[in-house]
Amino acid sequence: MSTHDLTGRVIAITGASAGIGKATAIECAKAGMDVVLGARRMDKLAEVADAVRQLGRQAVAVECDVVNIEDNEKLVKGAVDTFGKLDVIMANAGHGLNRTVEATSDADLREIFEVNFFGTMHTVRTAMPVFRSQETGGHVLITSSCLSRFSLPRHGAYGATKAAQTQMARSMRLELEGDGIPVSVIHPITTVTEFFDVSAQISGVDRSGIPKHAPSLFVQPAERVARAVVKCIRKPVPEVWTSHIVRTVAGVMVMAPWFHDLVVRKQAAHD
Repeated sequence: MSTHDLTGRVIAITGASAGIGKATAIECAKAGMDVVLGARRMDKLAEVADAVRQLGRQAVAVECDVVNIEDNEKLVKGAVDTFGKLDVIMANAGHGLNRTVEATSDADLREIFEVNFFGTMHTVRTAMPVFRSQETGGHVLITSSCLSRFSLPRHGAYGATKAAQTQMARSMRLELEGDGIPVSVIHPITTVTEFFDVSAQISGVDRSGIPKHAPSLFVQPAERVARAVVKCIRKPVPEVWTSHIVRTVAGVMVMAPWFHDLVVRKQAAHD
């Protein structure tokens, strides 16, 4: 796969008001890209748009709830109407849920799948007609998680949505490899964002911030993930991991369930 010059290329990002989405928008601007920002919080999007413009690139902010197909269409239309093209779509919006499987209701499951999984599918599918109409194709990025490969207590529903994203992306990658449309899955580890605060609020639990069981070696800033994403946009790869250690351990966990339970039980005991 050749390396792309990112100057003047256009990326649309969902969940761009904070965390990995915000950091990626800024890193893309530093690399010379123009950015279309999608999220529900327009006040936060305006701040990200200003940061992009201060770096000398253009930014468009679009109010977007990924659950609504029409909002995803507005996001893509914002790119085409403003820049005449869309080079990269990043399906990044999502949230966590901190609850045991037994206590997770059908309504809880449907809601988190609507946002994390179906929201991702809405975003990606909406971009496909544009990608297919361009000689340059396009690039699909999906923000999954290291928890698509192994599970943690109280995070089963979240991990299930991430595993579903990853499996769909694998199929899409093979389906689209002859069409000039690479598909890349991002697997962040524990990232310093508002993610855990939002998850705690949604879950109704009296704890927030980075989980106590997360070793400092496996906690990274959102900017670390964003730099890895930009590297992938320059030269697409099937998967982006920001920790080779976690990737290796996750592979061993898949092959040896007893090892998975041993490691996770030991870490969770500290929470």
